[in-house]
Amino acid sequence: MIKRRVPLLLLPALVLLALPSNAGAHVGSPDVFFEGDAGPYHLFVTIRVPQVIPGIAEIDIRSRSRAARTMAIAPLSLSGPSARYAPVPEVLGASKTDPQFFQGAFWLVLAGGMQVRILADGAQGKGEVAVPVPAIFQRTLGMQRSFGAAMFIVLLILALGAVSIARAAFREGDLEPGASPGPAQERRGRWAAALTSVLVLAVLYGGARWWYSEARLAAAAVYVQPRLAASVGPGGALLLRREVARDAGAGAADAMDDLILDHDHLMHLFMIRDPEMDRFWHLHPAPTPAGRGEFVQDLPGAPAGRYRLFADIVHRSGFSETLIGSIELPEIPGTPLAGDDCEGAGPPLSQSSGGANAFALPGGGRMIWERGDARLRAAQAMSFRFRVEDATGAPASDMEPYMGMAGHAEFVRADFTVFAHVHPAGSVSMAAMELAQRSLPEGGVAAPLGAHAGMVMPEERVAPDVSFPYGFPQPGTYRIFVQVKRAGRIETGVFDATVE
Repeated sequence: MIKRRVPLLLLPALVLLALPSNAGAHVGSPDVFFEGDAGPYHLFVTIRVPQVIPGIAEIDIRSRSRAARTMAIAPLSLSGPSARYAPVPEVLGASKTDPQFFQGAFWLVLAGGMQVRILADGAQGKGEVAVPVPAIFQRTLGMQRSFGAAMFIVLLILALGAVSIARAAFREGDLEPGASPGPAQERRGRWAAALTSVLVLAVLYGGARWWYSEARLAAAAVYVQPRLAASVGPGGALLLRREVARDAGAGAADAMDDLILDHDHLMHLFMIRDPEMDRFWHLHPAPTPAGRGEFVQDLPGAPAGRYRLFADIVHRSGFSETLIGSIELPEIPGTPLAGDDCEGAGPPLSQSSGGANAFALPGGGRMIWERGDARLRAAQAMSFRFRVEDATGAPASDMEPYMGMAGHAEFVRADFTVFAHVHPAGSVSMAAMELAQRSLPEGGVAAPLGAHAGMVMPEERVAPDVSFPYGFPQPGTYRIFVQVKRAGRIETGVFDATVE
């Protein structure tokens, strides 16, 4: 925040900065990763969102098929009347060395739920898919020091020049050529200089007030990660509510009473024991009978300790958020898990070797992370592939859809500054994905919704291999929780990763 004690003449060189609060559907992981179909073309899409709005987002698209010849994009709103009027698509540039790779950039001019329509064309015809993009103000950009110094010099020259011109005009303006000013002209010049100085200072003061006003507006627009207030009520029920009625900037709703279903649930709550990450729950609280945007969850049996909470919600506009919180729990006898609720357990993070590729599943068999030998690097998009085997080591034949997906994965940094809930379709919420596909023009060339979003029907057979497109946002130690469903049981694999 700008301090009022900063010298007025330094105003043009001031730097306004706010710490990033990467948000949207994740914590500390703002970029968008998507894998799905645009008609006959299977695409891997990475969108790196800008930190300020309006701002320029970068997009990379890799096509699995060499038949794709051109890619075009059109950004627009995710919902509302403007979602029906897409701008003229902009053709992306294809790599000269890799014809299956396309790159480009586009402007995000509005905060909130946005989308990017991708139009693919090639030997197999045309295809179209819409990818949701949560656009938020993450920070305010500061003025470059060199530019600020230049502006200070210009301001000083203009201020001194205005005073000098006024003094000269009143002191010498009515003299004959070659005449020298007398005492009266000198006094008049001094008075003119003094009055002009006052006027210049008044203008600078008005400019400072305008600057402070704009700074406050910019700071208010910066997205603040919403907080989750949690408490344990009678009978061991966990009560949840948004901590502050208005704790977010542009694009976020004020409460939790305008939510839409995402995988048939209004909220996905993840509870992880801090600091060892050895216990994990994926729960689905329900709204309280009283409403008011409050939720309740019957707690499962849990040991005493401190737990980090991450709650995924999607607003009616398609804008998704992750609320964060923590709670100290006594030992909870709890109630048995039911429905889509599940839990997982792994070794304490401090005792993990960090390189294990196999995890024994409690129901028998194991989950294999097919990570290869490549080092994991930050800001590098990749596909995380996991294979489920039965007790004999054969590919599992009892896999079932879990909430309409082949699996769910959560990427959590050891210090909890990064949390990302990812699906086989990527990091976008499925509720937002559905809104995006429904906004496509009728009679278009889009594939069925399930093909876009990686969703599977209940009667479909699920392969024993599941993959998740994602990229670690920063170096560090991460724990990955992967949930799949086998013969009616939800099982969680736990893996650790060291990212350079």
